Amino acid sequence: MKTILGKKIGMTQIFSEEGNLIPVTVVEAGPNTVTQIKTEETDGYRAVQIGYVDLKEGRANKPTKGHFEKWEAPLKKHLAEIRLAEDESYEPGQVITVADFEEGVKVDVTGTSKGKGTQGNIKRHGHHRGPMTHGSKHKRLAGALAAGTYPSRVFKGNAGPGRMGYETVTVQNLDLVKVIPERNVLLIKGAVPGKRGGLVRVRYAVKGQK
Repeated sequence: MKTILGKKIGMTQIFSEEGNLIPVTVVEAGPNTVTQIKTEETDGYRAVQIGYVDLKEGRANKPTKGHFEKWEAPLKKHLAEIRLAEDESYEPGQVITVADFEEGVKVDVTGTSKGKGTQGNIKRHGHHRGPMTHGSKHKRLAGALAAGTYPSRVFKGNAGPGRMGYETVTVQNLDLVKVIPERNVLLIKGAVPGKRGGLVRVRYAVKGQK
């Protein structure tokens, strides 16, 4: 399945041939380099490892350098593994670019969502607030968490205050509106997760492909 690593740049807008305005997210994707090949004989499954963003030699330890030297690939900062279909094949050192993607297809984008810090249960889970009048002291509190006598504890997974955001999020079936190979850019319509400059993974949609 076609996959590429990239960086979220920001948002802009383009016009279709019919003159309609389309809001898009700019993703600078690739070029990626194949840094490892996994086979059923050696690893028990077929996959390929790709690397993105050059890594300075002084920032790599000996095991990292040895890994890239074994596969005769340049040092890369970000690595990702892609499962391969039976009819797919790659070679070590092969370069993957946005030119391998087609305009108009559906894509899934995976990234790290924006961190919101520690938030209350209302913002984090969409709970209702308590009454604001008549001396109510229950306005934005979490409310009852569990019974007192039994079980005398709070069950795991209870929806309450805590850290919000900064999680791996995948948004499916976004529209790949335009591909600009000479600038290594993909223009994607839809909610691309993460902040500006965040690492994202773009791949052909698992479901919903026409």
